[in-house]
Amino acid sequence: MSEQVAEPVGHRLPVRKLVAASIGNAIEWYDWTVYATFSTYIASALFAPGSAALMATFATYALAFFFRPLGGFLLGRFADVRGRKPAMILTIVLMAGGSLAIGVLPTFAAVGWLAPILLLLARIAQGVSLGGEVSNASAYLGEIAPAARRGRYSAFFYISTGTAVLIASLLGYFLVRVLGKADMAGYGWRIPFIVGGVLGIVGLWLRRTIDETEHFEKSKHKARKVEKPLLRTLKHHPGAVGQLIGYSMLSTLCYYTFFSTLTPFAINTKKASADDVFLALSIGTALFIALQYPMGVLSDRYGRKPQLLVWSAATAVLIVPLSTLITPGLGNLIVVFCVGLSLYTAMTSIAPAIMSEMFPTELRALGIGAWYNVTVAVFGGTAPLVNTALSDAGMSYVFFWYVAAGAAIAFFVIRTLPETKGMELK
Repeated sequence: MSEQVAEPVGHRLPVRKLVAASIGNAIEWYDWTVYATFSTYIASALFAPGSAALMATFATYALAFFFRPLGGFLLGRFADVRGRKPAMILTIVLMAGGSLAIGVLPTFAAVGWLAPILLLLARIAQGVSLGGEVSNASAYLGEIAPAARRGRYSAFFYISTGTAVLIASLLGYFLVRVLGKADMAGYGWRIPFIVGGVLGIVGLWLRRTIDETEHFEKSKHKARKVEKPLLRTLKHHPGAVGQLIGYSMLSTLCYYTFFSTLTPFAINTKKASADDVFLALSIGTALFIALQYPMGVLSDRYGRKPQLLVWSAATAVLIVPLSTLITPGLGNLIVVFCVGLSLYTAMTSIAPAIMSEMFPTELRALGIGAWYNVTVAVFGGTAPLVNTALSDAGMSYVFFWYVAAGAAIAFFVIRTLPETKGMELK
């Protein structure tokens, strides 16, 4: 990497570009949240009647995770060779198409087993899409940002994610309250997917208007000459691969702890009120969104590494004590979600920056896409299974020790990272 560069004076954020880059990730996480939120209605509409319908619905949800590494590899390589812009257009087409398809699928009663098969195909397309979306949007955000402001630009990635999750949750709450059970089962559950598809069309329009990055234009000929690119990341950048896996492990565990695992744990195991849990989660999510940009600014001023060390160390120390506060009562639940998600912003706000700073331009999208998504599939895809197995064994508290162990490992991995604040990309 080259020497640090001075911060530009009077810089204006290119909001349109930042929104265009971030909107695909927002729509994808919106769709994934909606799928989980309306899973009971999907099960009754698209699967054979019976006790196994809901399990089959979640199996379809989980299977899509394991197509993310494939998407990260294929679409990452496509982005390195053909460009960030066409790759991001392709991912959003897959997202919007998958969402619209789910919204208009025929029911099991109408077409039998064709319904769940079509659902599975739509979810696979979205899994492949998300695998490529994270890497390509991260590379794009990293490459369009001035070196001294890369943290600020990166913050938009999870601003979009948090906003999408919050919108999906609020939309679900609104529809359930306004529509009756019969209407929700008949057509109400389709509305959020159709909305997601329409948002995808808007995102496609935005992405068609953005420019390709200068970094790609300068390296595209070099990228096309790279043979066995995945092997090359291991051979020439083994430290970056190991570091990416190390801190992404904790990041994905944090995400699925606070946005997935804690809700059923609080309601089913700790007997907290569902209304209190969802309100506390909504408050925590709003704080999560609000802190992204300030944390990005901090990383530009004081560095990525100190921020990541504080996040991993604090998570290792606090996650188990926080879990003891998960009890009936709104106050404690607000503390749990706000503290946990506030700490998490130290990482999420700069995720595209630190990932794009790890690999050279000709390998950037593939390097991020392949190894990040393998980590998410292994640790994120199995997090609900691990938590369920421990809960069934009467040892639900062990899950939080599992997260603490992951945080301790991430802390020691992060200590090996070089500081990249203000550095030009390779």
